[in-house]
Amino acid sequence: MHIEETVSKPPAGNGPWSKLMAMRVGPLPLPLYLSLAAIAVAAAIAHRLPNDLIGGLAVMMLSGFLLGELGKRIPVLKHIGGSAILCLFVPSALLGYKLFDPDMLKALAMAMKTANLQYLYIACLVVGSILGMNHKVLVQGFLRMFIPLLVGTLGAVAAGMLVGLLSGYTPGHTFFYIIIPILGGGIGEGILPLSIGYSEMTRIPQAQIVATLIPAALIGNVVAILLAGLLNFYGKKRPRFSGNGMLVKTGEDREWLAAQHEAPINLSLMGSGLLLTCSFFTLGSLFAPITGIPGPILMIITAALVKVSKVMPAQMELGAYQMYQFMTSNLTYAILVGLGTLFVPWNQMVASVTPGYVLLCAAIVLAMVASGFGIGLLLKMYPVESAIVAACHSGLGGTGDVAILSAANRMEMMPFAQISTRIGGASMIVLATLLMKLLH
Repeated sequence: MHIEETVSKPPAGNGPWSKLMAMRVGPLPLPLYLSLAAIAVAAAIAHRLPNDLIGGLAVMMLSGFLLGELGKRIPVLKHIGGSAILCLFVPSALLGYKLFDPDMLKALAMAMKTANLQYLYIACLVVGSILGMNHKVLVQGFLRMFIPLLVGTLGAVAAGMLVGLLSGYTPGHTFFYIIIPILGGGIGEGILPLSIGYSEMTRIPQAQIVATLIPAALIGNVVAILLAGLLNFYGKKRPRFSGNGMLVKTGEDREWLAAQHEAPINLSLMGSGLLLTCSFFTLGSLFAPITGIPGPILMIITAALVKVSKVMPAQMELGAYQMYQFMTSNLTYAILVGLGTLFVPWNQMVASVTPGYVLLCAAIVLAMVASGFGIGLLLKMYPVESAIVAACHSGLGGTGDVAILSAANRMEMMPFAQISTRIGGASMIVLATLLMKLLH
């Protein structure tokens, strides 16, 4: 019997064991999942869990499969990106309440921070989705996405200032300490450099400024995740508004998607795709100090130029695209678990959750998403996808983009999301720094 036949057929029989084997946690039968989880727990208790990529990946994948499965099954939550929400916030809460096993935490941190697993994941998504795109979709998408991004930003600022006034916040505080952190492109790319600039101009300690800025960014990202899940649900109910991951209407969308899905998986090409991904990322790192442009942005630009120029063999493009498919299918929830554990400070976020503050953050993101949806209707774009791109402007860098796109089930939009987050965020940081300098 071929392996494919074995995998595709459900277990025979109706006995208790067959029923147990038919139950799944992610791709794993329940008994196998419990056995693998028991191994990881026993190794952590005995202090024998490998403190490297192997141990960290085991913890993240086991947690991600379980939380992802629960998120798909819990009523209401499953319609608003429940899997992404649980993967992000359950580990964060466990760490905040000191319930996260120290050995598992060390292994997870080693995989995420030392081995930079999240960068490999994001690079595979960016390079694979760009090289796998239709040329017309790529060119038209990049050109048109800036309009909803600009209009969405203006809408977010206007709504934020209005709701801030109604909530008792001064315009200056609302703009510099709530709107800008939400739209600034994340913690490492936005809040940290912003806090340095603010500290130099206001003479307030940087740590105090960071503590003021982070809650807005976190709550804004949560709202963006929820809205992305709702947009996905709306797109299923109103298919004419959804491109299922396609940003622009070219007349070739369905044929192109069908052609991609028909291509058989080629393991050799996937290896080539992995090497291409690492090389594009390395090239961005190489030229970042020379150009002054962040490495991830250079990676996007280079991949887009290679795609548009048609210098890359079609087989190699397919390999990169299939590597992207592998990463999204198997590691998305694992990466979200790592991000939630290490980059979402639970206690700090809970402390900032007051009704007025949450309402203000939600109004900013909602205005941006609604503006993106409206512009998508006016331009030849799918409004659901246009709104999702706008939502990514309020994401926590690449990590936030992963969570937002995962909730929307549109990981193929990562290139557009990265542009929205990084270029949009960098523009807001520069603007805020210049305005703060004028005021001081």
